Order: sequence, then C-alpha cells, then structure tokens
Amino acid sequence: MVTLVRAAALTHFSEVMRELGGDPDKALRQAGLRPAQIREQDQLIDASVAARLLEEAARATRCESFGLRMAQSRQPSNFGVVSLLLLHQPTLRHVLTTLIEHVHLLNESLVIHMEDAGAYVILREDFVSPHLMRQSIELAIGVLFRMCQALLQERWRPQSVCFSHPAPIDTGLHKQLFRCRVEFDAEFNGIVCRAADLDEPNPLADPVLVRYARTVVDTTPMGREATVGQQVRKAIYLMLPSGNATCASVAQGLGRSVRTLQRELDGEGLSFTTLLGEVRHDLAQRYVGNPRYSIGQIAAMLGYGSHSTFTRWFTTRFGRSPETWRGEQTGQHR
Repeated sequence: MVTLVRAAALTHFSEVMRELGGDPDKALRQAGLRPAQIREQDQLIDASVAARLLEEAARATRCESFGLRMAQSRQPSNFGVVSLLLLHQPTLRHVLTTLIEHVHLLNESLVIHMEDAGAYVILREDFVSPHLMRQSIELAIGVLFRMCQALLQERWRPQSVCFSHPAPIDTGLHKQLFRCRVEFDAEFNGIVCRAADLDEPNPLADPVLVRYARTVVDTTPMGREATVGQQVRKAIYLMLPSGNATCASVAQGLGRSVRTLQRELDGEGLSFTTLLGEVRHDLAQRYVGNPRYSIGQIAAMLGYGSHSTFTRWFTTRFGRSPETWRGEQTGQHR
C-alpha cells in the first residue's frame, strides 16, 4: 500500500535547492510532482516519492546536509492543524505524546517512539522502509529538534542527537543546529534528552485551546486512520534494535493486552510473527548495506542470538549470505 505524507514535508525544498544552485522545478517534475503540489501544504503525496526526491537533490547539489538545511527554518506551524493541538499542551512530554498519537496524519511512514531510560528519555525516530533515507531522517530529526526548541527555548538542552548513517565530510551544520553531541553510525536515529526537561512547563500551555484544537483535529478530514497492522509494524521498527520487539512489549506500548492485539491482527488477516519477519526483512537490507555494521552486530540488532542463526535466516530469505549480499551492493555503488 502506498504511504502518504503531507506536502508540508517538502517545505523549504525549493529555497534550499536554489541556494545550492539547483533547479527545484525541474527536480520536482523529474520526481513526478508538480511545483504547485508542494505549495498546498495539506496535499497528500507518495512518501517514497518525497524521500527519493530529497536523496536525488542531495546528490545533484553535492550537499550531504540537504535535509538538515530544510529543517533549519521549520516552525511548529508547519504541522498544519495538528500544530494547534501541539503548541498548547502543558509540558513537552504531553506535546510529544500528542505528536506520536497523530503522526500518521502528517506522514504515514514516519514513526516516533518515546522510551524512558532512567534519568534520560530516548526519542527514537525512523521510517518504515528497507532503504537508508539519510536526507529524510536528518530532516525529520531536525524538525523534531526545532519543535522542542521552539517550545522550551534555552531550556531545551538535549544530551545528544544520534544518526545510524555515517558522518558527512562536513559536520559544521550539524554542530551549529544541534549544539550538543552528535553521534553518527549509532544504533538508532533520534534524540537523547533528560527526562526532567520533558516535564518543564510549556509557557504557551492553554487547556481551553487544547480542547478547541482537539475538536478541530477530530472533525477535519486529514488522512487515513492507521490500521493496527501499521501501528504494530511501526512499533517493531523502533523496538527491534533495542531487543524489545516482543508481542507483549508492543502490545503494552500500544495500550492493549496481548490477547486484544492478537485478536485485532487476526481481524486484519495478520499475525505478529508475520509482521516481525517483514520488518526484519526490511532492516536486514538496510543494516547489511551499511559496511560499518559487523554481521554479528546486525544479528544482535535484529534479535538473533548468534551470527550463525542470522546468517542461516538471511541466506534463506535472500538467496545468498549477508557477506556476499553486502559485497554485491558495494560493487553496485562504486
């Protein structure tokens, strides 16, 4: 099924393209999009088309930080009508919880997960895709960072920003925008911050406006409701690398009992085991395609107890060993 994203995801695409000497209208037409489409922020477009557009634009302009440049000027208002609901929540934790609840209205392929880790909170962010989407990831994390910063101002002091892809040749923009430790080749994409920061009061909080905004959001036709299968698949994407992608933990994260989750999946003709296998299939391609991950490390990230068990699974699934598959992919990109 085609996943959709609001055209607002491409806000500032044309401006950044022109600044870097490119032709945004030509790039859009080559991607099958009309320039007028991205000016209508609530217009829904194919998320994979938008992702490829960013990757092609980065290559054409030779700018590894293209997506991050787009994020620099983003404001919470770019979330459209959902921004009304976000801006007036009592704390940043409430803002993020609300964003996670409504993220499918913004981008059906984007998934955000808030994980408590003692004194810290990990905000994991990724896309449901077998492909490495460097520009989309940097754009998404940049936008999330900017939203938190817009609400808390100087009180927003994250510990680190993490990317699973390699560092660019020039990390100057990353340092300038994030002003904290930036880690590349990490095991997840996201932001690590202090738990206490999420409970800082939001100076814009207004419970009356929140009630009004929720009514507006609930009565505005903005997109499709996420199916249970989509919700489970997204949860597995984020929880698998940390070893928490069990049926019980996913059910708990979705506010359901295991029995209820299994019954709902049955109703959609799905099973947790099938979805887990599909996500492993996607992530295996992404991880094995990154030579900085050892095969043993990938086996652990995909929930396999040993290198040999993962190798047998991969060989059965892809018809060749992970080492051979990696060599072929490397050769294709030389």
